[in-house]
Amino acid sequence: MIAAYAPATVSNVACGFDVLGFALDEPGDIVGAALAEAPGAVIAGIHGDHGRLSWEPRRNTAAMAAQALLDRLGTRQGVALHVHKGLPLASGVGSSGASAVAAVVAVNELLGRPASREVLLACAMEGERAGCGAPHPDNVAPALYGGFVLARPADPPDIVRLPVPAGLACAVLHPHLEVETGAARALLGDTVPLGAAVQQWGNLGALVAALFTGDLALLSRSLDDVIVEPKRAGLVPGLAAVKAAAREAGALGCSLSGSGPSIFALAADAAVAARVGEAMRVAYAQAGGGVDADLWISPVGTSGARVVAGLAEEA
Repeated sequence: MIAAYAPATVSNVACGFDVLGFALDEPGDIVGAALAEAPGAVIAGIHGDHGRLSWEPRRNTAAMAAQALLDRLGTRQGVALHVHKGLPLASGVGSSGASAVAAVVAVNELLGRPASREVLLACAMEGERAGCGAPHPDNVAPALYGGFVLARPADPPDIVRLPVPAGLACAVLHPHLEVETGAARALLGDTVPLGAAVQQWGNLGALVAALFTGDLALLSRSLDDVIVEPKRAGLVPGLAAVKAAAREAGALGCSLSGSGPSIFALAADAAVAARVGEAMRVAYAQAGGGVDADLWISPVGTSGARVVAGLAEEA
Protein backbone atom coordinates (compact mmCIF):
# COMPACT_ATOMS: atom_id res chain seq x y z
CA MET A 1 0.00 0.00 0.00
CA ILE A 2 1.12 3.53 -0.84
CA ALA A 3 -0.17 6.31 1.42
CA ALA A 4 -0.25 10.06 0.91
CA TYR A 5 -0.97 12.94 3.26
CA ALA A 6 -2.70 16.18 2.29
CA PRO A 7 -3.02 19.08 4.74
CA ALA A 8 -5.85 21.30 5.86
CA THR A 9 -6.20 24.55 3.97
CA VAL A 10 -7.54 28.03 4.62
CA SER A 11 -9.42 29.40 1.64
CA ASN A 12 -10.63 32.92 0.85
CA VAL A 13 -8.04 34.31 3.33
CA ALA A 14 -10.37 37.21 4.16
CA CYS A 15 -10.35 39.31 0.97
CA GLY A 16 -9.65 36.53 -1.57
CA PHE A 17 -13.04 34.86 -1.94
CA ASP A 18 -12.77 31.78 -4.18
CA VAL A 19 -9.31 32.73 -5.47
CA LEU A 20 -6.83 32.69 -2.56
CA GLY A 21 -5.82 29.91 -0.19
CA PHE A 22 -2.93 28.56 1.84
CA ALA A 23 -1.94 25.25 3.37
CA LEU A 24 -1.22 24.35 6.96
CA ASP A 25 1.39 21.78 7.96
CA GLU A 26 -1.21 19.92 10.02
CA PRO A 27 -3.81 18.54 10.60
CA GLY A 28 -4.69 16.67 7.41
CA ASP A 29 -6.04 13.51 5.79
CA ILE A 30 -4.21 10.33 4.77
CA VAL A 31 -5.34 8.09 1.93
CA GLY A 32 -3.76 4.69 1.27
CA ALA A 33 -3.96 3.07 -2.18
CA ALA A 34 -3.38 -0.55 -3.15
CA LEU A 35 -3.76 -2.42 -6.45
CA ALA A 36 -7.06 -4.24 -6.90
CA GLU A 37 -8.16 -6.93 -9.36
CA ALA A 38 -11.34 -5.27 -10.64
CA PRO A 39 -10.92 -2.09 -12.72
CA GLY A 40 -11.71 1.30 -11.24
CA ALA A 41 -11.43 2.94 -7.83
CA VAL A 42 -13.22 1.46 -4.81
CA ILE A 43 -13.32 2.33 -1.14
CA ALA A 44 -11.88 -0.44 1.05
CA GLY A 45 -12.01 1.43 4.34
CA ILE A 46 -12.90 4.76 5.93
CA HIS A 47 -11.61 5.71 9.37
CA GLY A 48 -12.19 8.77 11.55
CA ASP A 49 -15.47 9.90 9.94
CA HIS A 50 -17.80 8.40 12.58
CA GLY A 51 -19.57 6.44 9.85
CA ARG A 52 -20.77 9.48 7.91
CA LEU A 53 -18.95 9.23 4.57
CA SER A 54 -20.28 7.13 1.71
CA TRP A 55 -18.42 4.02 0.55
CA GLU A 56 -20.15 4.34 -2.84
CA PRO A 57 -17.37 5.38 -5.25
CA ARG A 58 -19.58 7.84 -7.13
CA ARG A 59 -20.41 9.65 -3.90
CA ASN A 60 -16.99 9.62 -2.26
CA THR A 61 -14.50 12.44 -2.81
CA ALA A 62 -11.37 10.27 -2.67
CA ALA A 63 -12.78 7.60 -4.98
CA MET A 64 -14.06 10.14 -7.50
CA ALA A 65 -10.66 11.83 -7.62
CA ALA A 66 -8.86 8.51 -8.03
CA GLN A 67 -11.28 7.43 -10.75
CA ALA A 68 -10.76 10.71 -12.58
CA LEU A 69 -7.02 10.02 -12.56
CA LEU A 70 -7.46 6.46 -13.84
CA ASP A 71 -9.71 7.77 -16.62
CA ARG A 72 -7.23 10.50 -17.52
CA LEU A 73 -4.45 7.92 -17.74
CA GLY A 74 -6.58 5.61 -19.87
CA THR A 75 -5.98 2.60 -17.64
CA ARG A 76 -8.35 -0.10 -16.44
CA GLN A 77 -6.15 -0.78 -13.42
CA GLY A 78 -8.10 -1.19 -10.21
CA VAL A 79 -7.21 0.57 -6.95
CA ALA A 80 -8.57 0.14 -3.43
CA LEU A 81 -8.51 3.15 -1.14
CA HIS A 82 -8.33 3.46 2.64
CA VAL A 83 -9.36 6.96 3.76
CA HIS A 84 -8.14 8.18 7.15
CA LYS A 85 -9.89 11.42 8.10
CA GLY A 86 -7.85 13.74 10.25
CA LEU A 87 -10.08 16.69 9.35
CA PRO A 88 -13.64 17.20 10.57
CA LEU A 89 -16.41 17.37 7.99
CA ALA A 90 -17.99 20.71 6.97
CA SER A 91 -15.35 22.53 9.00
CA GLY A 92 -14.10 25.18 6.58
CA VAL A 93 -10.55 23.81 6.37
CA GLY A 94 -10.76 21.94 3.09
CA SER A 95 -11.71 18.49 4.38
CA SER A 96 -13.06 17.14 1.07
CA GLY A 97 -10.22 18.74 -0.89
CA ALA A 98 -7.61 17.11 1.34
CA SER A 99 -9.12 13.65 0.79
CA ALA A 100 -9.23 14.19 -2.97
CA VAL A 101 -5.63 15.41 -3.13
CA ALA A 102 -4.29 12.62 -0.91
CA ALA A 103 -6.08 10.06 -3.08
CA VAL A 104 -4.63 11.23 -6.40
CA VAL A 105 -1.11 11.59 -4.98
CA ALA A 106 -1.25 8.06 -3.52
CA VAL A 107 -2.63 6.50 -6.71
CA ASN A 108 -0.15 8.36 -8.88
CA GLU A 109 2.71 7.07 -6.74
CA LEU A 110 1.29 3.54 -6.80
CA LEU A 111 1.22 3.62 -10.61
CA GLY A 112 4.78 4.93 -10.97
CA ARG A 113 4.07 8.69 -11.10
CA PRO A 114 2.72 8.90 -14.65
CA ALA A 115 0.75 12.12 -14.07
CA SER A 116 1.95 15.72 -13.72
CA ARG A 117 0.94 17.96 -10.84
CA GLU A 118 -1.40 19.80 -13.22
CA VAL A 119 -3.21 16.55 -14.02
CA LEU A 120 -3.40 15.66 -10.32
CA LEU A 121 -4.94 19.07 -9.61
CA ALA A 122 -7.61 18.62 -12.28
CA CYS A 123 -8.50 15.14 -11.01
CA ALA A 124 -8.59 16.24 -7.37
CA MET A 125 -10.98 19.03 -8.32
CA GLU A 126 -13.29 16.46 -9.90
CA GLY A 127 -13.21 14.54 -6.64
CA GLU A 128 -14.06 17.61 -4.60
CA ARG A 129 -17.02 18.21 -6.87
CA ALA A 130 -18.49 15.03 -5.36
CA GLY A 131 -17.98 16.36 -1.84
CA CYS A 132 -19.02 19.99 -2.28
CA GLY A 133 -21.09 20.06 -5.45
CA ALA A 134 -18.49 22.24 -7.17
CA PRO A 135 -14.70 22.18 -7.47
CA HIS A 136 -12.80 24.70 -5.33
CA PRO A 137 -9.21 25.23 -6.50
CA ASP A 138 -8.54 27.62 -3.60
CA ASN A 139 -8.67 24.54 -1.32
CA VAL A 140 -7.34 21.84 -3.62
CA ALA A 141 -4.39 23.77 -5.06
CA PRO A 142 -2.75 24.72 -1.73
CA ALA A 143 -3.35 21.20 -0.40
CA LEU A 144 -1.45 19.84 -3.41
CA TYR A 145 1.27 22.45 -3.86
CA GLY A 146 1.62 23.89 -0.34
CA GLY A 147 2.09 27.53 0.57
CA PHE A 148 -0.11 30.35 -0.71
CA VAL A 149 -1.79 30.07 -4.09
CA LEU A 150 -3.88 32.39 -6.20
CA ALA A 151 -6.37 30.45 -8.33
CA ARG A 152 -7.29 32.72 -11.22
CA PRO A 153 -10.72 31.66 -12.55
CA ALA A 154 -10.23 29.94 -15.90
CA ASP A 155 -10.74 26.52 -17.44
CA PRO A 156 -8.46 24.96 -16.37
CA PRO A 157 -7.71 27.22 -13.37
CA ASP A 158 -4.63 29.40 -13.67
CA ILE A 159 -2.72 28.55 -10.48
CA VAL A 160 -0.20 31.15 -9.31
CA ARG A 161 2.07 30.08 -6.47
CA LEU A 162 2.86 32.97 -4.10
CA PRO A 163 5.80 33.35 -1.71
CA VAL A 164 5.39 32.76 2.03
CA PRO A 165 7.11 35.28 4.32
CA ALA A 166 9.60 33.59 6.63
CA GLY A 167 8.07 32.38 9.89
CA LEU A 168 4.47 33.12 8.97
CA ALA A 169 2.19 31.00 11.16
CA CYS A 170 -1.49 30.44 11.70
CA ALA A 171 -3.94 29.73 14.50
CA VAL A 172 -7.19 28.01 13.52
CA LEU A 173 -10.09 27.74 15.94
CA HIS A 174 -12.58 25.06 14.93
CA PRO A 175 -15.93 25.32 16.74
CA HIS A 176 -17.80 22.03 16.93
CA LEU A 177 -20.37 23.29 14.44
CA GLU A 178 -20.89 22.44 10.79
CA VAL A 179 -21.45 24.89 7.96
CA GLU A 180 -22.52 23.34 4.65
CA THR A 181 -20.76 25.11 1.78
CA GLY A 182 -23.85 25.32 -0.43
CA ALA A 183 -25.94 26.87 2.31
CA ALA A 184 -23.22 29.39 3.10
CA ARG A 185 -22.98 30.36 -0.58
CA ALA A 186 -26.72 30.87 -0.77
CA LEU A 187 -26.38 33.77 1.68
CA LEU A 188 -24.18 35.77 -0.67
CA GLY A 189 -26.50 36.67 -3.53
CA ASP A 190 -25.36 37.60 -7.02
CA THR A 191 -24.49 41.30 -6.81
CA VAL A 192 -21.86 43.35 -5.00
CA PRO A 193 -21.92 47.13 -4.40
CA LEU A 194 -19.27 48.86 -6.50
CA GLY A 195 -17.64 50.58 -3.50
CA ALA A 196 -17.28 47.30 -1.63
CA ALA A 197 -15.89 45.61 -4.74
CA VAL A 198 -13.24 48.30 -5.17
CA GLN A 199 -12.22 48.00 -1.52
CA GLN A 200 -12.01 44.22 -1.80
CA TRP A 201 -9.93 44.37 -5.00
CA GLY A 202 -7.56 46.77 -3.31
CA ASN A 203 -7.19 44.50 -0.30
CA LEU A 204 -6.52 41.43 -2.45
CA GLY A 205 -3.95 43.22 -4.60
CA ALA A 206 -2.20 44.60 -1.54
CA LEU A 207 -2.19 41.18 0.15
CA VAL A 208 -0.49 39.59 -2.86
CA ALA A 209 2.05 42.45 -2.93
CA ALA A 210 2.68 41.98 0.79
CA LEU A 211 3.47 38.28 0.27
CA PHE A 212 6.01 39.14 -2.43
CA THR A 213 7.68 41.90 -0.41
CA GLY A 214 7.38 40.33 3.04
CA ASP A 215 5.63 43.50 4.28
CA LEU A 216 3.67 42.17 7.26
CA ALA A 217 2.22 45.59 8.08
CA LEU A 218 0.67 45.77 4.61
CA LEU A 219 -0.45 42.15 4.96
CA SER A 220 -2.19 43.06 8.19
CA ARG A 221 -3.98 46.06 6.65
CA SER A 222 -5.16 43.88 3.76
CA LEU A 223 -6.75 41.01 5.73
CA ASP A 224 -10.23 42.51 5.66
CA ASP A 225 -13.29 40.99 3.98
CA VAL A 226 -15.97 43.62 3.31
CA ILE A 227 -18.17 41.44 1.07
CA VAL A 228 -18.50 37.82 2.17
CA GLU A 229 -17.76 37.64 5.89
CA PRO A 230 -20.43 40.20 6.89
CA LYS A 231 -23.09 38.00 5.27
CA ARG A 232 -21.81 34.81 6.90
CA ALA A 233 -20.96 36.14 10.35
CA GLY A 234 -24.26 34.95 11.82
CA LEU A 235 -23.31 31.34 11.08
CA VAL A 236 -20.60 31.44 13.76
CA PRO A 237 -21.73 32.85 17.12
CA GLY A 238 -18.89 34.67 18.86
CA LEU A 239 -17.00 35.53 15.64
CA ALA A 240 -16.67 39.23 16.46
CA ALA A 241 -15.33 38.50 19.95
CA VAL A 242 -12.80 35.99 18.58
CA LYS A 243 -11.58 38.44 15.94
CA ALA A 244 -11.15 41.20 18.49
CA ALA A 245 -9.26 38.91 20.86
CA ALA A 246 -6.96 37.73 18.06
CA ARG A 247 -6.07 41.27 17.04
CA GLU A 248 -5.46 42.32 20.65
CA ALA A 249 -3.13 39.32 21.13
CA GLY A 250 -1.02 40.34 18.13
CA ALA A 251 -2.61 38.70 15.08
CA LEU A 252 -1.95 40.21 11.68
CA GLY A 253 -5.58 39.52 10.83
CA CYS A 254 -8.44 37.16 11.54
CA SER A 255 -11.40 35.95 9.49
CA LEU A 256 -13.51 32.92 8.63
CA SER A 257 -11.67 30.00 7.09
CA GLY A 258 -13.56 29.10 3.94
CA SER A 259 -17.27 29.29 4.66
CA GLY A 260 -16.67 28.58 8.36
CA PRO A 261 -17.22 27.66 11.08
CA SER A 262 -13.43 27.59 11.53
CA ILE A 263 -11.75 30.93 12.16
CA PHE A 264 -8.13 31.58 11.20
CA ALA A 265 -5.62 34.18 12.34
CA LEU A 266 -2.23 34.83 10.75
CA ALA A 267 0.74 35.78 12.91
CA ALA A 268 4.35 36.79 12.36
CA ASP A 269 5.73 33.62 13.96
CA ALA A 270 4.74 30.46 15.80
CA ALA A 271 5.07 31.96 19.29
CA VAL A 272 2.70 34.80 18.43
CA ALA A 273 0.33 32.34 16.74
CA ALA A 274 0.20 30.26 19.93
CA ARG A 275 -0.59 33.34 22.01
CA VAL A 276 -3.23 34.44 19.51
CA GLY A 277 -4.77 30.99 19.41
CA GLU A 278 -5.14 30.86 23.16
CA ALA A 279 -6.81 34.28 23.15
CA MET A 280 -9.20 33.07 20.44
CA ARG A 281 -10.01 29.95 22.44
CA VAL A 282 -10.80 31.93 25.59
CA ALA A 283 -12.90 34.47 23.71
CA TYR A 284 -14.91 31.73 22.02
CA ALA A 285 -15.47 29.91 25.30
CA GLN A 286 -17.02 33.10 26.64
CA ALA A 287 -19.02 34.13 23.56
CA GLY A 288 -19.68 30.94 21.61
CA GLY A 289 -22.82 29.82 23.37
CA GLY A 290 -21.30 26.81 25.13
CA VAL A 291 -20.05 25.07 21.99
CA ASP A 292 -16.69 23.32 22.31
CA ALA A 293 -13.86 24.10 19.90
CA ASP A 294 -10.52 22.68 18.77
CA LEU A 295 -7.41 24.81 18.33
CA TRP A 296 -4.67 24.13 15.80
CA ILE A 297 -1.39 26.06 15.63
CA SER A 298 0.71 25.53 12.51
CA PRO A 299 3.21 27.23 10.26
CA VAL A 300 1.90 28.07 6.83
CA GLY A 301 2.75 24.72 5.23
CA THR A 302 5.11 24.99 2.30
CA SER A 303 5.35 21.32 1.30
CA GLY A 304 1.73 20.41 0.55
CA ALA A 305 0.70 16.84 -0.22
CA ARG A 306 3.33 14.13 0.10
CA VAL A 307 3.81 10.37 0.23
CA VAL A 308 4.08 9.04 3.77
CA ALA A 309 5.09 5.72 5.30
CA GLY A 310 3.60 3.46 7.92
CA LEU A 311 -0.07 3.13 6.96
CA ALA A 312 -1.08 -0.50 7.34
CA GLU A 313 -3.75 -1.85 4.99
CA GLU A 314 -5.82 -3.14 7.85
CA ALA A 315 -5.57 0.08 9.91
